[in-house]
Amino acid sequence: MTDVLWTPPADVRERSRIGTYLSWLREHRGLDFADYDELWRWSVTDLDAFWRSIWDHFEVIAHTPPTATLADRGMPGARWFPGATLNYAENVLRMPGRADDDPVVIAHGQTREPVTLTAAELREQVRRVAAGLRRLGVTAGDRVAAYAPNIPETYVLLLATSSIGAIFSSCAPEFGTRSVTDRWQQIEPKVLVAVDGYRYGEKPVDRRGEVAAIRAALPSLEHTVGIAYLDPAGEQPAGAISWDELAAATDESLTFTPVPFDHPLYVLYSSGTTGLPKPIVHGHGGILLEHLKMLALHHDLGPADRFFWFTTTGWMMWNFLVSGPAVGAAIVLFDGNPGHPDLGALWRLAERTGTTYFGTSAPFLLACRKAGLVPKEIADLAALRGLGSTGAPLPAEGFTWVYAAVGDTLQLQSLSGGTDVCTGFVGGVPLLPVHAGRITCRALGAKVEARSGDGTPVIGELGELVITEPMPSMPVGFWNDPDGTRYREAYFDHYPGVWRHGDWITIDERGGCVITGRSDATLNRGGVRLGTAEFYSVVEGLDEVVDSVVVHLEDDEGGAGELLLFVVLAEGLELDDALRARICRELRTALSPRHVPDEIHQVRAVPRTLSAKKLEVPVKKILTGTPVDSAAAKGALANPESLAAFASFAQRRSTEDHPTPA
Repeated sequence: MTDVLWTPPADVRERSRIGTYLSWLREHRGLDFADYDELWRWSVTDLDAFWRSIWDHFEVIAHTPPTATLADRGMPGARWFPGATLNYAENVLRMPGRADDDPVVIAHGQTREPVTLTAAELREQVRRVAAGLRRLGVTAGDRVAAYAPNIPETYVLLLATSSIGAIFSSCAPEFGTRSVTDRWQQIEPKVLVAVDGYRYGEKPVDRRGEVAAIRAALPSLEHTVGIAYLDPAGEQPAGAISWDELAAATDESLTFTPVPFDHPLYVLYSSGTTGLPKPIVHGHGGILLEHLKMLALHHDLGPADRFFWFTTTGWMMWNFLVSGPAVGAAIVLFDGNPGHPDLGALWRLAERTGTTYFGTSAPFLLACRKAGLVPKEIADLAALRGLGSTGAPLPAEGFTWVYAAVGDTLQLQSLSGGTDVCTGFVGGVPLLPVHAGRITCRALGAKVEARSGDGTPVIGELGELVITEPMPSMPVGFWNDPDGTRYREAYFDHYPGVWRHGDWITIDERGGCVITGRSDATLNRGGVRLGTAEFYSVVEGLDEVVDSVVVHLEDDEGGAGELLLFVVLAEGLELDDALRARICRELRTALSPRHVPDEIHQVRAVPRTLSAKKLEVPVKKILTGTPVDSAAAKGALANPESLAAFASFAQRRSTEDHPTPA
């Protein structure tokens, strides 16, 4: 077909890790698969055999063996590898194929000089920090929180925390106080590790005030550890110890606490669309198996690789990236502004670090394309053989730009998944060609289907993305949700026993996929999902604002799109530039720069259902041209007349630069 941009080499089975796995299945299981589709169908049908093969093929280190592979197949509540005890950190720090003096963490940024850790140095730092956490009284089940960027200390802290069976959670330091405390007040951490600030491009960003406010809002904290990142000579916060004190020399050996397969490893968070961000608990075993499978078999990563993904510690791609050493890959960390001094910065970083797999977001690739950048002309990308894209759908023109401007021999893998499973469940694989604008396949072990409105599976038609069989990396549960009510409501209420993810997907007859965005009201700004609930809590916290509604209008070319905020003001007030500036300042400070709207407009009322829920989706439909009667069922609205203002706004918007709703 004319849209094929990359074809697997003839000897792909001899050269790839999935080829080695296929040979292993033939030799050790007596299984022979003609092609990827046949392998995928087996992996989502015989779940026991497939996931046990991942465990055995990658020689998972366990302290006690499992009594079964899958004790209960029902969702939610599937029980994987009962009886097994293991430790995520122990399996990551094995670093197969890496010698002690091999670099395994290569960290660059805009705040300090590059840092490289060898395999031996990484183990030594984890040993010391684990001992330091024990001195602070941290034991299995305690929570350790990191307000820190994508730097080696944050990674060492994750591994040290998990090595003793404690539970890790991170927020990127660009998160404002509200965003952080909304997350961490739920999990009540015992220890906070925080930086004093960071540099974004040339701009220093002091976070000492935010750290003080976070500490004050977390009564559960017993200890604070300061990382003097922005100002190495600066003083520690009052009552805090330094990172160097935490990681002080010790005779204590590196040990790993054996924990059950589903013991909590870390807590990630939803974007906060329908209330507080959901605290999603992931387990040691499920994350380990899922990441071994994806990193080795799909991304083809191993001891010869240097794996980079542009991410912050507030996005699940960081958790995905830092599992790299579990398959022998070195990881490349970057902290800073990816557009400083220009959009070529990350491509030059790839050359400097010898990156073999470069992961980023679709909006970043599209921004490079729009800027006329040709990365292969400004950087030597000869080592690059894989390029990953996620965070938003990558359109066909993004694919063709990569092959024209980055390299014509690498494999481009567009993938999609989520914080909820901490992986991609659709993506690429070395065995299959790359087609422009299409995600290549459904991942092994991920029974992804498209469901029509009546719930039947469809091929070649747009449908709700569902997962109809359990995966080990589905959440252990939500924090503080003892009977699983919130967990069930989040994924299983719509189709009982089936995971509904909240994306629109089309699956073609050859298994390729196109995802066309969220089917819920989550905002997606530059590939980062933003929650509306957090947004409203800040905007409506202002005395002048009575009510508000925010919508994101996507850019058809894949850009950041537009974030539009509509506010209802207190009686007698009119929206002026001063109030607009104040709203923007509050959002930037409390949440992040990505939450600042492109436009703010005043309306008389926000459309609400009879049960008082805001109607973001109908507003968005109206603003993109859907007639009012088609966008919302007026009978279900408490104030159907409120929709008219948005309809007239949409009409005027096409002819005026800055229309004001009636």
